[in-house]
Amino acid sequence: MTEFLFLDLDDTILDFQKAERIALAKSIREFGVEPTEAVLARYHEINKWHWEQLELGKLTRDQVKQDRFTALFRELGETVDAAACAKTYEHNLAIGHYFLPGAEEALKQLHGKYRLFLASNGTASVQKGRMTSANLYRFFEQVFVSQEVGFNKPSLEYFQACFARIPGFCPERAMMVGDSLTSDILGGIRAGIPTVWVNPQHKSAGDIHPDYEIEALSQLPGLLEHI
Repeated sequence: MTEFLFLDLDDTILDFQKAERIALAKSIREFGVEPTEAVLARYHEINKWHWEQLELGKLTRDQVKQDRFTALFRELGETVDAAACAKTYEHNLAIGHYFLPGAEEALKQLHGKYRLFLASNGTASVQKGRMTSANLYRFFEQVFVSQEVGFNKPSLEYFQACFARIPGFCPERAMMVGDSLTSDILGGIRAGIPTVWVNPQHKSAGDIHPDYEIEALSQLPGLLEHI
């Protein structure tokens, strides 16, 4: 029986894609760069690659935060202070929130039935701002942001550090839920706990094998009732 639920934040509970586009457009416009669809799409690709390098331990968080903008502006041929833009972007990203459809309702159903824990690789100041805006702290017993934990998903060390901070924790009754195969699902597998992949676009899992798959967090309460 599942008792301890670890939930990812971005693109599991909150719509990070929407938040990213809005914050990025506002930020680069402040630095004189027009946020066209092509520019926003290219940033998304660059950003994704940099976070994957973080998960592999090849880049630090500080490198990711600045180097993604350095790479973008270099490609665009723009002379922009990447560090200043990165700081502005983080400020804008931390403001406001956008729930994925049915996610808040799902949290209300899960809260009280399970012990809920947030497990995020995001930057602490950004995630705290968005969680406060969305009033999410009320649902979670503890919030584990990798920057504060000292390790990143999908490392075993991240999950072990989280487990050690939970009174009465039992891995046999734990589960990891998230949208990222390389962060959430692989991390859960390494930690030896069942995983639920949130996969709205029905992508192929490849060589990473989640235990369960749902289209949205709204389906999680029903899934848990039948396993």
